[in-house]
Amino acid sequence: MASYYTRYESPVGEIVLLATEKALTGLWLPGQEPDEERLRKAQHQDRAPLLVQGCAWLDRYFCGLQPSPREIRLNPEGSPFRRQVWARLCRIPYGQVETYGQLARELAEENGGKMSAQAVGGAVGHNPISLIIPCHRVIGADGNLVGYNGGLQLKRRLLKYEGVDMRTLHDPKPRKKTMPCQ
Repeated sequence: MASYYTRYESPVGEIVLLATEKALTGLWLPGQEPDEERLRKAQHQDRAPLLVQGCAWLDRYFCGLQPSPREIRLNPEGSPFRRQVWARLCRIPYGQVETYGQLARELAEENGGKMSAQAVGGAVGHNPISLIIPCHRVIGADGNLVGYNGGLQLKRRLLKYEGVDMRTLHDPKPRKKTMPCQ
């Protein structure tokens, strides 16, 4: 199946979008590494229908109109577990945050078993359609701003843009360096 890409100039910098004729399959923000292999196989095409829809979604987002991920057909490539996590991310409302632990508990309930926040974090970190699948809305316990592929500065900027109260959120504490035994 043919794939297409385009570049979108946003208030946070250049965004790269990738789509097939059926769905959006990739979106990378500044500071994130695009899937170069998939981009090499794609044609640059600004007018491909799903790319036009993706750019229109971004226009609405950056105008503060709070678009939903359900407004565009998405097809992120990943394991069934990752796809389940990404589908759950799409239910985090604009301007709100949830913790990795909250997501893990909810997914464990849905699956009838246990789930670790680290496993959820791994899936969140492999999200191939950033922003539309809102992985930036996931935080660590106690308001820690952790785990964003585009960097904490971009995560902070996106959350502020959405009107999240940043007073309760903070950068992760630096890990203490330990000296090896002598």
